[in-house]
Amino acid sequence: MIRKLVAAAIVWTSVASAFAQEPVGEIARDTPAARAASGDVSGSPDQDSSDETKPRTPPHTGLRALLGGVVDDFKSVPSITNTYIALAGGAGALAVHPFDATLNEHLRSHYTLVNSIYAPAKYFGDTPEQVGLSLATYAWGRIFDEPKVSHLGMDLLQSQIVAEVIVDALKITVRRDRPDNSQGSWNFSFPSGHSAQTFAAATVIERHLGWKRAALAYLVAAYVASSRLHDNVHYGSDVVFGAALGTIAGRTVTRHGPNAWALVPTTVPGGGFAIVAVRASSAD
Repeated sequence: MIRKLVAAAIVWTSVASAFAQEPVGEIARDTPAARAASGDVSGSPDQDSSDETKPRTPPHTGLRALLGGVVDDFKSVPSITNTYIALAGGAGALAVHPFDATLNEHLRSHYTLVNSIYAPAKYFGDTPEQVGLSLATYAWGRIFDEPKVSHLGMDLLQSQIVAEVIVDALKITVRRDRPDNSQGSWNFSFPSGHSAQTFAAATVIERHLGWKRAALAYLVAAYVASSRLHDNVHYGSDVVFGAALGTIAGRTVTRHGPNAWALVPTTVPGGGFAIVAVRASSAD
């Protein structure tokens, strides 16, 4: 299992490095002159890869920026968009709640193949493995001087911290028992941490790389979430609300950059003062 996790970390960081690099050759060809020369007058590049919707790479991605960004992330959690996501997640959890008692029974399988397919999911969605993969991505970017990769790793780490804190706070507050009562003193079920962590990672990847490149991450997140029902360690409402919390965490850590508040000094007759300006994000 350790070898598999190490191999997964190497593949993860290699893919993240490749995807996060700026496709210089393609950008050079995607200019008005190049499009005109090739006969393409559509005038706009693929929206999925548009830099306008991606979080801007900060000038520094060191530990100070990483730790300081977490503080800003928690301040940025309350927002209109996140409120809508939380309400949608709550509505989804309420809709699934009447089927909590029977849904797991339908998803549990006695077939060896199905059980084998779901067996790795508990590792993919576990916090240590998610943090390890994110640290590997962050370290890769720092070691090889690839700011976009280290920025992706930094946002992945920050989203997992935000998701973990919110999930654990709700677990302690709600204190819902797991369906199999398997976790001893930490037997809290609502919401699902595996679901939150994987959807947080998928959301960060989507915000950095676009929907097309994040499709696999969302499939993995859905696979991990459904595995929690198959393994009978969570209810359907747990994973639905966990997915919403993960989405909130992922969006929060990637939106405060483009939506940053800036103090702009302005002089007026008789003195000077500072006004607060907000740079709106086109993604929200």
